[in-house]
Amino acid sequence: GRLVIPAAKKAFQKLTDSKGRFHVPVAFVTNAGNCSRNSKAEELSDALGFKVSPEWVILSHSPLRLFHQFHDKCVLVCGQGPVEENARDLGFHHVVTIEDVRKAFPLLDMVDQSRRPKELPPAPADFPTIEAVILFGEPVRWETCLQLIIDVLLSNGNLGVELTSVPYPHLPILACNMDLLWMAEAKMPRFGHGTFLVCLENIYKKMTGKELKYEALIGKPSTVTYRYAEHVIKQQMESWGWTSPLRQLYAIGDNPMADIYGANLYNRYLQAQAEVSVTAMAAESEEHVEMQKDHCVSITSAESCQSILVCTGVYNPQGDVPADHNENMLETVFHGHRDFHFDPTLVEASHVVHDVNDAVELVFQKENWKLE
Repeated sequence: GRLVIPAAKKAFQKLTDSKGRFHVPVAFVTNAGNCSRNSKAEELSDALGFKVSPEWVILSHSPLRLFHQFHDKCVLVCGQGPVEENARDLGFHHVVTIEDVRKAFPLLDMVDQSRRPKELPPAPADFPTIEAVILFGEPVRWETCLQLIIDVLLSNGNLGVELTSVPYPHLPILACNMDLLWMAEAKMPRFGHGTFLVCLENIYKKMTGKELKYEALIGKPSTVTYRYAEHVIKQQMESWGWTSPLRQLYAIGDNPMADIYGANLYNRYLQAQAEVSVTAMAAESEEHVEMQKDHCVSITSAESCQSILVCTGVYNPQGDVPADHNENMLETVFHGHRDFHFDPTLVEASHVVHDVNDAVELVFQKENWKLE
């Protein structure tokens, strides 16, 4: 949500000096995707009271910059906010929005009777063939988005044609942000983009009898997102003139199925000392995608990534740290994405604290570092 808890301001007072400069490198990793990196940085700056650079912000779709093999394809983008602008900023040159499809083919959007065309419109003659689908985040008018995305998949990107057989495999789908739920000002969690994906997957399977497949799943808990975060932190270190290698990462979050699962998955990757390539990362997180190697994520120096769960968000056991948090977590329903197999050890946080201020103090304690 937009409300800043007091502990957050206390935490960042510890992390910054009087001029708002960080004592240690920090990356803001969020599964938000229906905004631009600049607007999210401005939002964080206003909330926290110091300048947050857009370069420190990692949105759920930020790693799409690495998917060069799709940048020249005609892609359908779905979400809300500046989705077309975001897609072009990420390197995609041929972008079609859900609204573009609806206007070109109004007969496809029929749930809302008030939007049904009163006259039969002519079929567009020059509408491009869609070659891939990018899901940035939860959209508005889910019925429209679900219908049109399914239409694109069933028509193999050639909307308006008569369906004779179901093409399979279907067009590539790249989905950002798998969070089933998220916590805002309401007392209970709200639907996230993961809920929209559940709807899409089940409608497609019900209609075709086949599984919806993803070319890539991006955002927390994807390993590639944490690699991207490490890259951002290393860039900060280089800009400050730090020469010591990055050894230890701490990932603080309130969502066990996104923040903790992702941090532990990345720690497993680091501990295994797997071959350093984007393809290897994608396979580890079951993203089965052929991505080109990119220099910005080709070198790793971190040795481990410790997960710290705070109790002031999605995971909130009445504000108290549970006596046996691992047992508590194992009893919960798995809210992770379908393609991420449930591994109980991956939702067991390295540490559980009350809030982010306690988390920062814990990091200082573990690193034997005290501010003057």
